[in-house]
Amino acid sequence: MIKAIFLDIDGTLVSFHTHQIPPSTINAIHQVRQQGVKVFIATGRPLPFVDNLGELEYDGIMTVNGASCRTADGTVIRHQPIHRDDLLRLIDYYHSHPFPLAFAANDDIFITMTSPEALEVLSILNLKCPPMSPIERCLEMDVMQIIAFFKDMDDPRIMTEVLQGCSAQRWHPYFADVICQGNNKAIGIDAIIGHYGISLEETMAFGDGGNDITMLQHVGLGIAMGNAREEVKAAADDVTASVDEDGVAQALKRYFHI
Repeated sequence: MIKAIFLDIDGTLVSFHTHQIPPSTINAIHQVRQQGVKVFIATGRPLPFVDNLGELEYDGIMTVNGASCRTADGTVIRHQPIHRDDLLRLIDYYHSHPFPLAFAANDDIFITMTSPEALEVLSILNLKCPPMSPIERCLEMDVMQIIAFFKDMDDPRIMTEVLQGCSAQRWHPYFADVICQGNNKAIGIDAIIGHYGISLEETMAFGDGGNDITMLQHVGLGIAMGNAREEVKAAADDVTASVDEDGVAQALKRYFHI
């Protein structure tokens, strides 16, 4: 019996074309929750960028790929910000190699500068550009994620020499999502189900991106969206239709007989 469902946002719940959750998905999740199943958001977005869930009902949310987990009423389950030493090294590096950096806490976000590439990524996600501030402001925050607009060819140097205690994931060539090392969606799932007393065999997850692979492999039943890349589909137990073809609703109807 499935007692908990974890859902990615972009490309899973929310269409990249409409920037909305299909009504069929909202309705199906409502029916599943009426059966006593808990529903959790599992996203790589930082909390200030989670602004597209509309009327969706859910019991808790995992952001920044598992580094931050909380219940819907705000009870903190997991909180692992980026270490101060990494921020100090990044500030030093930035002053000789400037490039756009967005720093996100759970209650605040800013960007150091903009570029055409940064604005294009924000447009893809239907997000407003954060306010600009000097990089040193990050030292006043619990930084949960750095959205770093450097090219993938610079990954080895920056991640090895500068952000030594962090890990980076990409779903776009223009930027990397940087979080504290040792976090992923599978670890976030373990923290949440531990809080609620749910076993791993009683979990289900939906995803479409590379950062969903650990989650889909970890849960009792992993479902890839039809719009997912092939390596994501290969990591899942089942594949449903795309987000624009009501993929989440189709799978929930099949597994929960709603």
